Amino acid sequence: MIEKEMQVQRKQEVQQAGEPTKPERYFVPAVDIYETEDAVHLRAEMPGVDKDGVEINLENDTLTIKGFKGANGGNEERVLLREFETGHYLRRFTMAETIDRNKIEATMADGLLTLVLAKVEPARPRKIEVKSAA
Repeated sequence: MIEKEMQVQRKQEVQQAGEPTKPERYFVPAVDIYETEDAVHLRAEMPGVDKDGVEINLENDTLTIKGFKGANGGNEERVLLREFETGHYLRRFTMAETIDRNKIEATMADGLLTLVLAKVEPARPRKIEVKSAA
C-alpha cells in the first residue's frame, strides 16, 4: 500500500476573519463539482446534517452553503471516547455568469447535498446549422 493512503484526513476548519461571537466550530465540507451540457453539478458532503439543517443563500455572485448539526450523543450518556469532531459546515463559491440564478435546485439525502446549477441558454453548447446561400 502507498503511505499516502494510510494517512488520516482531518476535517478542515473554516478560517473566519475577525473573532467569533459564538463558540461554534465550522468545517469546510468536501465537494465534487462536475459539468454537463445543461448544468454544473455540485455535491457537498455534510455527515449528520438533515434537510432542515441546510441553508443555501445566493447574494450577488456568492453562493453560501451552511449545514447545521447538533452534538453527538445524548445528555444522559457519559463519553468514554470521542473521535467524531462535531460542528457545522460552511462553504462559499463565486458564481459564474453562465449560471441561471433562477434555476438552482437543491436536494439533501444521507448527509449529501446535491446542487444543480442550470446554465443560461446562450452558455449551453449547441450545433449551428450551415445553410446554403442560394
